[in-house]
Amino acid sequence: MVYSILDKIQSPKDIKKLTDPEKNVLCTEIRDFLINSVSSTGGHFASNLGTVELTVALHSVFDLRRDRLVFDVGHQCYTHKILTGRREEFSTLRRHGGLSGFPKPSESEYDAFIAGHASASVSAGLGLARASRLSGRNDSVVVLIGDGALTGGLAYEGLSDAGGAGERLIVALNDNGMSIAKNVGGPALNLSKLRLRPAYLAFKRRYRAITKRNAVTKWIYRATHGVKEFVKKILLRDTIFEKMGFTYIGPVDGHDIISLENALNIAKNAERPVLLHVNTQKGRGYAPAEAEPEKYHGVSPFNKNTGILPAAEKATFSSEFGKALCALAREDKRICAITAAMTGGTGLREFANCFGDRFFDVGIAEGHAVTMAAGLSRGGFIPVFCVYSTFLPRAIDMLIHDAAISGEHIVLAVDRAGFVPGDGETHQGIFDMGLLANIPNCTVFAPADYEELRDMLRTAVLETPGIAVVRYPKGAQDIVFGRGREATSVVYHAENAQATVVSSGLLTGNVCRAGELCSTPYDIIKLGRILPIDIEPIANSVLQTGVLVVVEDNFTDCLAGAVIKQLGLIGIIPAAVRTLSCGGVIPKEGTVGELQEDFGLSAEKLAVEIKSLCAEVHASVGKKAH
Repeated sequence: MVYSILDKIQSPKDIKKLTDPEKNVLCTEIRDFLINSVSSTGGHFASNLGTVELTVALHSVFDLRRDRLVFDVGHQCYTHKILTGRREEFSTLRRHGGLSGFPKPSESEYDAFIAGHASASVSAGLGLARASRLSGRNDSVVVLIGDGALTGGLAYEGLSDAGGAGERLIVALNDNGMSIAKNVGGPALNLSKLRLRPAYLAFKRRYRAITKRNAVTKWIYRATHGVKEFVKKILLRDTIFEKMGFTYIGPVDGHDIISLENALNIAKNAERPVLLHVNTQKGRGYAPAEAEPEKYHGVSPFNKNTGILPAAEKATFSSEFGKALCALAREDKRICAITAAMTGGTGLREFANCFGDRFFDVGIAEGHAVTMAAGLSRGGFIPVFCVYSTFLPRAIDMLIHDAAISGEHIVLAVDRAGFVPGDGETHQGIFDMGLLANIPNCTVFAPADYEELRDMLRTAVLETPGIAVVRYPKGAQDIVFGRGREATSVVYHAENAQATVVSSGLLTGNVCRAGELCSTPYDIIKLGRILPIDIEPIANSVLQTGVLVVVEDNFTDCLAGAVIKQLGLIGIIPAAVRTLSCGGVIPKEGTVGELQEDFGLSAEKLAVEIKSLCAEVHASVGKKAH
């Protein structure tokens, strides 16, 4: 595809040379490029279409190698990447070894801060602003945050600190539909238009200069300024941002380059915190995404001409969980469901439709969700909090202090546990086990197929006291395990087994396939309950084989550490131990299969590893015998 303006943009410096009409053409061409590219690779779509003009304006006004642009979450960073020399890499977007779908400082000097989790941008931006001041620089720091992220408490912690301290910081609020405050309407729009008129701004500067000359003119300024503020408050009333100490500008049309640049220049010249309120349209420029922006938020490859998205898989762990929870809720009216702005992603759409009075979407507020769940439990209900593994760590403090200590019965449905395809480091579900293992009154289940998911969810909800966790991966089941569903562990015995291989969840499928590839026989122990560990069958097998291999998709050897500790407590020390996990490395972009291959957890690599370990042990035993 040949573009008249976009093809000339080799770096952000080229944007500053464009006329206003050329910038509008550039925005049209960027949208065309995004539609062509993302329809082929998949990725975050509607949010990026909505922020094209805003991103172009930011690069027009600021030098984002010196100045800093901090994204919140980063879903809308594609235009920024296109303009900063990474357009040719978009065919590799979110693929193994390819371009990240989120800002990544290791990828480009233009990416100021890593982003993947919501509501953190203001805090990060404030840190950068303070670093700039302390270093004697005069750089601008711009935070780009969406209205959805303002449901997260961390955003307000940052806003409160920044506004109270008066640091030089620009917060660009990308409002693509949510009403921020009742006072934003006609009067606010008219006042913002007045603020943005060059003649008005020039007059305002001259007026300030004149009225600061002596005591009399200063008194006149204070008096007229007070009248202005009084009239403004009658018309507009203070926004929440002004109460926090920000100068509020807006709302500004987020698809008008001239208005955006004027507003950003005003904010740039302010020596205090500024909140720039920008109205954008999610999915802008692509009719299907404009009509259904939520549906086109994150997409798989699709037909750009028809807008038809690929049909969803017949079943996934998330969808099967949603059905199972609905079935339980029909049986027991105490069961409630909680989500942190992930109704569709966690499979709760049907629950929300069928049991609206028992369904609670708390926004991006995982800590609040856990403490509210503890309150529901104390009030006699059974709350089930459905949360992605990568977001659960935000609620660990509340899980300990508000649920575990008092023994409240809450259920955590931890979705996207283990390797997560496409989204890279910030979304991998590899930390929850290390955190949950140190929480009292906590039981963790790891189903390997849908039937186990249903059984374990029932056990967690109706039969397990304290905190009950069911953790499962993104996507569909691998193989069906047809026996021992009620057991905490299942042993697949091999004749003359030379090793004991312990695993859980979908990875057990890889362990089983490795057994078919490996000439060395070994016992397979599939843990359905991974906390607390059922050590007896593991101990019985290790006493026979002397060799222990633990396979897990956690950041470090969480499961292995627990197994080895429990064996040691009963006096069993294997002759050889091999632990296979992420090894303290955070997985990057890739499919689950590619990531398993990277970390030696594919069936093929497991077969080689187990055979090699057993050969080493037997060779060592043979030497000792001689």
